[in-house]
Amino acid sequence: MDSAGQDISLGSPNRGLLSDSMTDVPVDAAAAAPAPAVEGLTEAEEEELRAELAKVEEEIVTLRQVLAAKERHCGELKRKLGLSALEGLKQNLSRSWHDVQVSNAYKKTQETLSQAGQKTSAALSTVGSAISRKLGDVRNSATFKSFEDRVGTIKSKVVGDRENGSDSPCSPTGSGDRPLPEHTPF
Repeated sequence: MDSAGQDISLGSPNRGLLSDSMTDVPVDAAAAAPAPAVEGLTEAEEEELRAELAKVEEEIVTLRQVLAAKERHCGELKRKLGLSALEGLKQNLSRSWHDVQVSNAYKKTQETLSQAGQKTSAALSTVGSAISRKLGDVRNSATFKSFEDRVGTIKSKVVGDRENGSDSPCSPTGSGDRPLPEHTPF
């Protein structure tokens, strides 16, 4: 059966179900066969339940109509007061944020994070102190002192030659009498 030729009835219990094996058949309450009675119910009890069901369904329809009317009235009042949807959203968000902040879960989380921050700060401080101490130890070591002395000697030779009137740096061989060419090819 092709789906383009199917007649889809909005009252059909099968609406929205697209299956080639199913056909949409309009449901008419008067024409529909009554469902078999649940075992253990008399005809009078069944009739009473059906009447109560109809009454509840009617009340639901009435309540939906009343709610729609109240929502329209609420919208008119807000429009007259100059309240926009954005204002309502702001108020709702503000109220919700306040509710979150006063909740026990938020307070406990905030307290826990505060303690974690303090512990992390203390740990980083300890690590920083340890690194500073280690760097001090390295700086005071004989190897570092020897390296520092050699760098100082090289620096004094380079800076000393410039202070003595020579603008050219020392040659790698140690003879400062030959200046390096200005444009060294690479």
